[in-house]
Amino acid sequence: MADIITKLKNLNLENEDTVTLVYEDGADVFHFNETEIETALSETDVVEQLAELITTPGLDAKDSWGGGSILQSLRDKELLDGYERGTGDFTEFLTEQINENFYDTEVIDYSTEKYDHKRGYTTLTATVKVSAGNLIQSNPTLFGWKASVQTDNGLLVID
Repeated sequence: MADIITKLKNLNLENEDTVTLVYEDGADVFHFNETEIETALSETDVVEQLAELITTPGLDAKDSWGGGSILQSLRDKELLDGYERGTGDFTEFLTEQINENFYDTEVIDYSTEKYDHKRGYTTLTATVKVSAGNLIQSNPTLFGWKASVQTDNGLLVID
């Protein structure tokens, strides 16, 4: 079975066509004590998957709402200042920064479905936009991600 990159190559997209990548996971939570986000962060790999994707060399990952570079946004918020190049794993550092500053980073959406007065399910969703040419050239690992692209025949979703 072909992976997302192979499928995108076969579509013969223009280099500037926008591909939207979505990674989603969730966890059963207790929401009455307002720890649902922390629980979902610790029980899912959404942050790790996002960090792995956006640190792919050459990938220009943009956020889903304004189209700005996610890494540049994190730099502008001074969340990457503590990293010294060459001193460790940047993906791991980025994962820690997003987890520790979850609400400030604004890179992952969340929602909680409340089953009753204390239990529920919290879903975390990472959404990234990237040009088709840049995505194909940088060739990141997209296991678990869904890709969508607008074609002449409508919106095509690849998972």
